[in-house]
Amino acid sequence: MPGPLAGIALLIASFLIGAIPWGYVAGKASRGIDLRTVGSGGTGATNVLRTLGGRASALVALLDILKGLLPVIVARAAGFDAAWVATAAVATVAGHCWSPFIGFKGGKGVATGAGAAIALFPQIVLIVPVMGLVVWTTKYVSLGSLTAAALGALLAVAYAGAGMLDWAFAIAILVISGIITIRHEGNIRRLLNGSERRIGESISL
Repeated sequence: MPGPLAGIALLIASFLIGAIPWGYVAGKASRGIDLRTVGSGGTGATNVLRTLGGRASALVALLDILKGLLPVIVARAAGFDAAWVATAAVATVAGHCWSPFIGFKGGKGVATGAGAAIALFPQIVLIVPVMGLVVWTTKYVSLGSLTAAALGALLAVAYAGAGMLDWAFAIAILVISGIITIRHEGNIRRLLNGSERRIGESISL
């Protein structure tokens, strides 16, 4: 089993992998746009969708999911214990949300959080249809994301309580859910006052 120094290196590497701002890169590369200055100011797939379109958004979402998957898969394969693996998952999401490469700004953590959570707890994909249904019926991506984060945390705790998931993994998913919720603070306010943008609404650049 790797020692503490290897664990610290894992956390640093996980944070830096998560910090790769694929949405920002896509905006600069395709249209010279700094996503931090348009739309929601986020660098995740939803802001990419509104500014660059569906193809770019799908690519960024995939890359962000892979950012979440990779550190957890590597950590587990390397023989790190559950606590280190769980902390690496959280570090990856934190890197995405507060990237040092773009002034400690970033996305909302949904895609990267999903990748990390799936690597920790594959059964969490069961909530994907629920998220899709919420987005399809309401046209609010943020509401679907918040619903998925809450349900994912509840499902992880339920499995851990039943002895079917390591508690370290369940706690990591709870923390990731909390980060996603915090990053959606502005969206929550707009949902409550009726000013949240619906999917399909573009923005002026």
